[in-house]
Amino acid sequence: MKIEELKEKIMSGESITKDEALSLESADVEELSLSADEIRRRFAGGNFDACTIINAKSGRCTENCKFCAQSAAYHSGAKEYPLISTDKALREARRNEERGIGRVALVTSGRRLSAAEVDKVCEIYAALREKCGISLCASHGLLDYEDFVKLHAAGVTRIHNNLETSRRNFPNVCTTHTYDGKIAAIKAAVQAGLEVCSGGIIGMGESFADRIDMAFELRGLGVKSVPLNVLNPIPGTPYENLPRLGYDDVRRAAALFRFVLPDAAIRMAGGRGLLPDRGRAAFRSGANAAISGDMLTTAGISAKEDMKMVKELGYEVKRP
Repeated sequence: MKIEELKEKIMSGESITKDEALSLESADVEELSLSADEIRRRFAGGNFDACTIINAKSGRCTENCKFCAQSAAYHSGAKEYPLISTDKALREARRNEERGIGRVALVTSGRRLSAAEVDKVCEIYAALREKCGISLCASHGLLDYEDFVKLHAAGVTRIHNNLETSRRNFPNVCTTHTYDGKIAAIKAAVQAGLEVCSGGIIGMGESFADRIDMAFELRGLGVKSVPLNVLNPIPGTPYENLPRLGYDDVRRAAALFRFVLPDAAIRMAGGRGLLPDRGRAAFRSGANAAISGDMLTTAGISAKEDMKMVKELGYEVKRP
């Protein structure tokens, strides 16, 4: 089907099929981007969702995700430290709130937090809820239902757990945990009353079909916040020599996710600082959200710069 026909199908409230999404691989990227932006305006309006992350526990990760500098299996020189203090988390959260960011996520390395660490981060979240007006997200790996219940009670409203890639490609990226383990954690979080933020990384050698499969998996899970990371090949990791993805591929991916997930927040995340325009074209290709500030082990884009760009693009920052 032609781009226009697929766009009209989506605008009328129907969902496209995988075969229809596959047809977008060779579509003109300019026309595709314009159509994705129309779909974005129709289903998501002019709202822009900006969040930030705090690296709350760094390094020494037992997992072997090939893209990650924090894995103990590699020698990337990433910082290593245990859970941060409540005071430090408060300082970081307040600083971002003052800059117009509406949501902050504490992110910790490792497959999952221990029971004692879950209790500790719950204390941190409770303090953030009491002393800040910023919304809270948690990214702590493959937790259980009971852990998510505790996080929800402490003030967390959303959990983050990236699928990373398609089910087919996942074993090429990581072998120390499974795709089904990720999906089980996501479903447990939903059962506990939490929203979900989940997406992945493009540029890890996956096919266009892999990106489509991931988008459809997210659609099936009902995910409405979808981070789209662009691989930053970090020295010391197995992916250090992979070529950087071309910007047209990034724009095509953003548009693809908008076609599959018309009402989601498509969130440009890690790797955006590598793009020549800091992501402006992607925000005209279906994306309407971002992680602002530094990433876990790489530099990002400041909240001040992002707020200026969002305003220039005609968006209005949405506070949760």
